[in-house]
Amino acid sequence: MQHFSSPKMGKLLTPAVFGLVVLGIVLLILLGTSVYIVDQAEEAVVTRFGKYLTTKGPGLQFKLPFGIDRNYTVNTKAVLTEQFGFRTLQSGVFSTYTGEANEATMLTGDLNIVDVEWIIQYRVLDSKAWVFNVMERSKTIRDVSRSVINMLVGDRAIMDIMSPERSAIEIAGADLMNETFKNYGLGISVIAVKLQNTDPPAGVQEAFDDVNKAVQDMNRLINEGQQVYNEEIPKAKGEAERVIQLAQGYEAERVNRANGDVARFNSVYSEYRRAPEVTRQRLYYEMIEEVFKNDEGTTIVDRNLKNFLPMMNLGGAVQSAGQGGR
Repeated sequence: MQHFSSPKMGKLLTPAVFGLVVLGIVLLILLGTSVYIVDQAEEAVVTRFGKYLTTKGPGLQFKLPFGIDRNYTVNTKAVLTEQFGFRTLQSGVFSTYTGEANEATMLTGDLNIVDVEWIIQYRVLDSKAWVFNVMERSKTIRDVSRSVINMLVGDRAIMDIMSPERSAIEIAGADLMNETFKNYGLGISVIAVKLQNTDPPAGVQEAFDDVNKAVQDMNRLINEGQQVYNEEIPKAKGEAERVIQLAQGYEAERVNRANGDVARFNSVYSEYRRAPEVTRQRLYYEMIEEVFKNDEGTTIVDRNLKNFLPMMNLGGAVQSAGQGGR
């Protein structure tokens, strides 16, 4: 078998040309492994021989080539999300998630079973810690989140979980997760914990609805009773206050009258000591006038018929002694 070589090819593949080609390839590799671009929303963690060197910000950056320096870009602006108990399909419809021992099913503090679906949203704050401190970052985040939500649900009754206290669970969950992630040195911050659905399992849904309806009826009756209480109690208190004021007025009247009678008696007694006969006669006249003040046409005579009493005729005329006896 014969080999043919072109004289022209032999002239082109000279050692000088071959060296230039090799040099070009080396320069391309050098350029490709020493230059990198960091996006505006990212930070680059740079290592040298596997050891942390520095953290670079956005822009065109340089490093030692041939794998001596390596860069790991971390998005520090994006809000990342983890879903629990469900997965979002491409169309945006929620689908039930049944993996990992059905993570949505939990036991409440009053020994009821409830299905809780929730999400957490977090952002990377420390890119160095995010790259180096924890190997299985996603699994760690999910394990911590499940542990915290299970603990919070287990401390509460089922009706509290399905009521406006959900917001308290979300706030407490975010605080506990951030504290745990800080202790782990994960370099992230949980922005929000959001409970999506909190429902009893399908097998006990009907019974739970009956219990919930009974609780609502109980609250309705309590509210109605409270309304009646709010209407009647102030009315009764007002009536009681009115009776008390009347009694106090009557008491003041009786006391004042008694004090007046005592003062009058003392005054009469003083006069009586000075002129007993005159005072006795005046009192007698006053008594007779008081007794017969509402009678008309009555003339008072003494019992022995010795004389007419010098009293005023209650009928309006004064009878003289001579006119009455003759």
